Amino acid sequence: MQIDLASVGMEKGKQYETIITTTSCDDIKNAAPIGVICAGQDKVLNRIFKGSRTLENIISKREFIVNITHNPEVFTLSTVGNLPEDYFNEDNSLKCADAYFKCEVISLKEAVKQSDPVKSNGEAIVIKSKVTQLVINKQTCPINRGFGYVIESLSNLTRVDIVGEEQKEEYFERFREANRIVTKVGYKQDIEAMQKIKKELTKKGFKP
Repeated sequence: MQIDLASVGMEKGKQYETIITTTSCDDIKNAAPIGVICAGQDKVLNRIFKGSRTLENIISKREFIVNITHNPEVFTLSTVGNLPEDYFNEDNSLKCADAYFKCEVISLKEAVKQSDPVKSNGEAIVIKSKVTQLVINKQTCPINRGFGYVIESLSNLTRVDIVGEEQKEEYFERFREANRIVTKVGYKQDIEAMQKIKKELTKKGFKP
């Protein structure tokens, strides 16, 4: 069967929040929250900072698994420490995954982004990979940060008329950043919602 990432709600050019699982040379399992960009029907891109265990494992093994889950505990545990082994299946996918896909590395490329807000030197590796297997346990779509920013922007919209000018400008600045992120990672509906919010904020003095 032909692999198509659209079957799990991924759109070309959009970034999604996932849990990537890898193994080390000593076959130690590792999980980490990593953004994944859909680069086509069966291709993905990742930009991972140097020094991470995930990157070291991917370079060593030239393979990894992308897990789609909405489980906040798994995102938290894999961020603050290593996920316990009983969260993994034998094939290194996550037991809680709504869907997952196995990837083989096509290329590794140095990527220096001077403007990166996370690390001053922006040293990272861009990984292009081919999806070799897609397993769907239940109908799902991956998380993107867009919807959360839409809800936050709507909440701020309801407050703009009841705060002072200084705090109003703070809300406007929050919207600028939220709109930037939603435009980058949001689904079509998220982007359209932000455009509607922008029109309402413009009536209240917002300037792009």
